[in-house]
Amino acid sequence: MTDEGVPGAGQRAPLRPTRQRRAITDALAGAEEFQSAQDIHDALRHAGEKVGLATVYRTLQAMADAGEVDVLQAPGGEAAYRRCSASHHHHLVCRECGRTVEISGSSVERWTESVARDNGFSEVSHTIELVGLCADCSR
Repeated sequence: MTDEGVPGAGQRAPLRPTRQRRAITDALAGAEEFQSAQDIHDALRHAGEKVGLATVYRTLQAMADAGEVDVLQAPGGEAAYRRCSASHHHHLVCRECGRTVEISGSSVERWTESVARDNGFSEVSHTIELVGLCADCSR
């Protein structure tokens, strides 16, 4: 998750709309959970799109750098991607099925600012992901 409210974060020029980027964007738009580059590549291949895995990785990294997708580390350490809302938010992720809920937390923001101020820091950014079991996986 990028800090869109932080100066300089996610503020790059829009990416060029290539055929491959449109295909990757469309694949991300249809998913509610975070997906790995390999998952996206597989979905594109099954849809008949000819996009190389290296192109998927490069495009996802460029989209993350531009603030167009959120990134989190999956349990195995692999990066996972999701298109999210443009406003600053955090994620609640089910460790079993990957279901993801966007959450906003003004109390988290106040706590972050307080900790930074108390320790003499400024221009602090943060990423918070809460991981647990969703209601379906808890059964």
